[in-house]
Amino acid sequence: MITEVLDVDTSRRRIVDLTSAVEEFCGSQPDGLCNVFVPHATAGVAIIETGAGSDDDLVDTLERLLPRDGRYRHAHGSPGHGADHVLPGLVSPSVTVPVCDGRPLLGTWQSIVLVDLNRDNPRRSVRLSFVPG
Repeated sequence: MITEVLDVDTSRRRIVDLTSAVEEFCGSQPDGLCNVFVPHATAGVAIIETGAGSDDDLVDTLERLLPRDGRYRHAHGSPGHGADHVLPGLVSPSVTVPVCDGRPLLGTWQSIVLVDLNRDNPRRSVRLSFVPG
């Protein structure tokens, strides 16, 4: 297995497109699987369309589903931080994508993104792992 860890700053964006980094990581690999994993209790990884408003729609939807208020038992950090700990139940902490001839097999409009609504921790690690097929 081959791995690489990305350091991602989410202080300015709630959705960060990782697609080009994943493509670069997979570029010299044969056929196999690429796993993208975020080892944080308050972030996730998704495959969505970006740039056409879908990324903003995802953030808006998650913020409606997970309001930042005092309803959460997990209550440390900024107000509503408990919502951040529920996020990985809705947006998985990992995705796995097939790779063929060094290219992740994503659909035309698909991008791999980091989803991070947590305002308390803007530094994220993302682990890319490649397993030959």
